[in-house]
Amino acid sequence: MRPQFISPLVSAAGILALAGFAVYAQEGAAERVIRSNVTVVVAPTTVTDRDGKYVHDLKPSQFTLFDNDKPQTIKVDETFAPISLVVAIQADQKVEPVIPKLQKIGSLLTTLMAGEQGEVAILSFDHRLQVLQDFTSDTTKVQEGLKKLKPGSSTSRMIDAVERASQMLKSRSKERRRIVLLIAESRDKGSEGRLRESLATTQIDDVMVYALNMSRFYTETMTGPGIPRPDPIPPGARHVPAGAVNTPTTTAQITGSQGYGVNFVPLIGEIFRDVKGIFVDNPVEVFTKYTGGREMGFVSQKSLENAVTEIGREIHNQYIISYNPDNKIEGGFHTIRVDVAGRYNVRTRPGYWLAAVNGQ
Repeated sequence: MRPQFISPLVSAAGILALAGFAVYAQEGAAERVIRSNVTVVVAPTTVTDRDGKYVHDLKPSQFTLFDNDKPQTIKVDETFAPISLVVAIQADQKVEPVIPKLQKIGSLLTTLMAGEQGEVAILSFDHRLQVLQDFTSDTTKVQEGLKKLKPGSSTSRMIDAVERASQMLKSRSKERRRIVLLIAESRDKGSEGRLRESLATTQIDDVMVYALNMSRFYTETMTGPGIPRPDPIPPGARHVPAGAVNTPTTTAQITGSQGYGVNFVPLIGEIFRDVKGIFVDNPVEVFTKYTGGREMGFVSQKSLENAVTEIGREIHNQYIISYNPDNKIEGGFHTIRVDVAGRYNVRTRPGYWLAAVNGQ
């Protein structure tokens, strides 16, 4: 099969379809507005048969895309576009046992994920965001970048890392597909930015996020015990966002503990509306689902290599569907559904956020 990728003209339009898109963020008394005027929605779509095998050579006429349950006029492009890949790796003190495994996957990243004409950059994060290797197609340089991974502090600025990776990809040619591979636990610890703004950045810059989720059990059991220190702040006394009830349960949600669940699409709506008191226990799931990517776990060298291989296969076997929605006047979260003629399993991004500006 010839890989199905978005053409340069469509890629330049971006991943959002907004007559006027705005995300508002409070920074003290000032208000920061992120705007982007674009006209095309891009929906990377994976099609498999009942045995989980990728389906090749489907015709555009076999696809039907619904935006808020309204059928759209779509384009399924067959033009190959080279890949720019940023590998963002959690490098705090907790994941020290995993680092030697990650340092062995350089060739897989260049050959199976980035592929021919692809390029890879390596970004590590704890309380710092460090570019260990800028974009290169040289496997040796990628491997050398991975060897620079060192365990750092107890902080893990995962949300900030995704936004930084998106900014790095923005500098690449618009003719390239832009992908982030996030290798981290599911929790964020210490990001300065907010999930909503990072989501907006991934969309505006036409970025897909895939994730390799480090097993918490693996890192917890392999990491030596730290020095026990009492928490100087009692439960329920920590700072919480304005409007949130300051209780031990709220504190647990802020710090990323388990114990609550949400439906994904309403969660996205709440994130973009900036509902007070909304906390996300697993930002990785939000990034991957919202951008059309995928999250996989690993606990061993073999499972890590298998996961990288599988993500690479998916990236190079996707159909990229693009369209100019005819219902831009409908604000809020727009759901996307793709149907394919035949008995297939179809997966695409669940939708996108559209905020009307100036009454549009």
